[in-house]
Formats: sequence, C-alpha cells, structure tokens
Amino acid sequence: MTHPFALPDRLPPDLERVLAYWRGLLRGSAQMPFWDDAKLTDLPDLEPRLFLVDAFQRPERFRLGVVGEALAKDVSGEFLDEMTLSRPLQFLRAQCSAAVEAAGPTFFRSEEDGYSRLVLPMWGDGRTSMLLGAVDFG
Repeated sequence: MTHPFALPDRLPPDLERVLAYWRGLLRGSAQMPFWDDAKLTDLPDLEPRLFLVDAFQRPERFRLGVVGEALAKDVSGEFLDEMTLSRPLQFLRAQCSAAVEAAGPTFFRSEEDGYSRLVLPMWGDGRTSMLLGAVDFG
C-alpha cells in the first residue's frame, strides 16, 4: 500500500534541513527523537516557518503549540479539529494522523497553492506526543 503522505525522492532544501535536524536528534537505535530535545531556535532562519503540534490519543486530537509567524496568527493552543484550516495548514490534521500512525516523517505538497509541508513525529510519555512541522513556500 502506498503511504498517503510519503516523502518524495527529493525534498525542498529547507525541508531537507529540518529532516536532517530531526534525524540528528535520534538517540541510539531510536526511530524517532524525544520531543524535549527539539529546539526551534536551533534553526533560527527557519523559525518563522516551523511549528509544533501536541498529539493526544484516545481520542486522537492535535493541538497547535508553537506556530511560526509566517504561518498563522493567534492559533497557538487551538485544536485542529476545531479550526478551519487554510493555506498553509490545509489537511494538517490528516497529515499529523498519518505521521503518528506511520511513526515516521510525512510530506504534503499543494501544487495549487505552491507550498510543501513536512511533519515529523517525536516521542514522549511513552508515545508519539508531539510533531515538528515545517513549511516551504518555494
């Protein structure tokens, strides 16, 4: 079966940097980094296009934590299922769900709106508890 949010063979350079950063946070043989190791300030030039999403289970829900200023205003603390998601957050709830289920990176590209988005799961509290995301407008 084809992964609905599979990574392409080649990512935009800024998203490749975020993926490399995420991979660099891995400890030992872990398949995903711990959420508390990620610091958005480690990628200062990308920070306006980065975001963090809290992941909850039973029921599965996603809440925006930190949201870069280039992405949206006044949405931190909002649950994705209670929002109207517009550019560049379209289909973010589905992508987050796929990242949790796959326990790995996911990618979304809107040809119509000209942006790409990467979502990366992170471990904490015995489960995938946070997602790191980045948007490329190129």
